[in-house]
Amino acid sequence: MRWSVVAILVLAVILAYSFVAVSLGPIAPLGRLSFVKLENPDMYPGHPHSVLLAQYAEKTGSKCALVLHFAGSSTYNSYEQDTPNSNTQNGVYIIEVAFIDTQGGGSSSLSQINLLDSIKVALFGVPDGRYKYMSDGVVYNSYDAMMNHVYTLAKQHGQKGAIPTVYHGTVRTDNPILAPGCGFPLYFQILEKTYGTIPAYVYTITGMIFPYLNSPYRNFELMHSSELQYYYNNGLLNIDYKNSHVNTGKYYGQISNNTD
Repeated sequence: MRWSVVAILVLAVILAYSFVAVSLGPIAPLGRLSFVKLENPDMYPGHPHSVLLAQYAEKTGSKCALVLHFAGSSTYNSYEQDTPNSNTQNGVYIIEVAFIDTQGGGSSSLSQINLLDSIKVALFGVPDGRYKYMSDGVVYNSYDAMMNHVYTLAKQHGQKGAIPTVYHGTVRTDNPILAPGCGFPLYFQILEKTYGTIPAYVYTITGMIFPYLNSPYRNFELMHSSELQYYYNNGLLNIDYKNSHVNTGKYYGQISNNTD
């Protein structure tokens, strides 16, 4: 009985410390945004997940949000996202960042994220020099340079307070309940570097639960995950942006101009 009381007190201290540390910091960790891809590309103005992220940000009065990816073929251009009944001028500015794993199999080959490797990185941290970062068509060789870019964009677009932050979370082939999904290791790295190891673990765990409690697409994505993964991997979710009736033209133009 005595040890159980001690354990509860220790847990309470850990949770309280983590809450206070994060509440005073520049990053507001929400967690996982989604489970599987609904359309390709997977983040652009008007995409359901993009609108959902903007709505999360608007609930806190934020003018910006940060979404983290596992680097693929995109140049991860940031963009304005309007929402229904938007209460922020010009909508929410979505900042996109992807990490390039120079030593892992997933990023370099564009194959599925390695779950065991992701967990190992989360447990033991990212080895020096392993990651590079892509945002707005630029590759950043260091974490600090990448985050400076993020904070600069947020300031330019009127962000006050902490930036709501998610990892994309989509899974191409594996079980999306078991696999943490796109952007997970970078999410943990940002939390660890910003707040330390203990809050990083706490908010990584709560972040995994986040979409189950908040995403309106949760049931659809999980119930149809294998179908949606098949459709995506066979090019059946690719959209024709010219006929999509959403503001994607400028975004696609940026991708075209910045693609190597």
